[in-house]
Amino acid sequence: MELRPTSGLPPSIIVSDRDFNRLEHLLDSPVLRRLPAALALMEELNRAEVRTTEAMPADVVTMHSTVECIDESTGERHRLTLVYPHEADVERNRVSILAPVGSALLGLSVGQRIDWPHAGGRVLRLRVTGIAYQPEASGDRFR
Repeated sequence: MELRPTSGLPPSIIVSDRDFNRLEHLLDSPVLRRLPAALALMEELNRAEVRTTEAMPADVVTMHSTVECIDESTGERHRLTLVYPHEADVERNRVSILAPVGSALLGLSVGQRIDWPHAGGRVLRLRVTGIAYQPEASGDRFR
C-alpha cells in the first residue's frame, strides 16, 4: 500500500536528527530497502524538516512517542506508541514505523492529520489529538 495523501499536499513534518539518523540506518538494510513501506518512509524523511533533539517541539510525534489520535472518518480513537520494527507489538498498541500508520504519524504535530487509502478502498483520516509521552520532552534522550 502506498502512503500518499488523497488530496492536496502532505502536511509538513519535523523529525529529530537522532530519529532521522537511526531511521536512515534502518533503511540502509538491503532486506528492507525494497519494501514499499521502507520506500514510503524514505519519502517522508526526504521531505522532513530535521531539528536537533534538543530543539524538538513537545507536540511532535517522534520515535517512541505515545500518540493519541482519532480516525475522523469513523470517530474511532487510538492510543499508539511509535516504535522500530523489532519492538512492534499489536497487543500493546506498539506500531512499527514501517506500518503505514507508523510512517504517516512520524513528525506530525498535534492537530495535524493525514489521509491515506486503506484496505478495501476506505480512506483513513487520522488526526493527532495529543501526545501522552514524547522522549525528547520527557528528557529521555537515549531512547
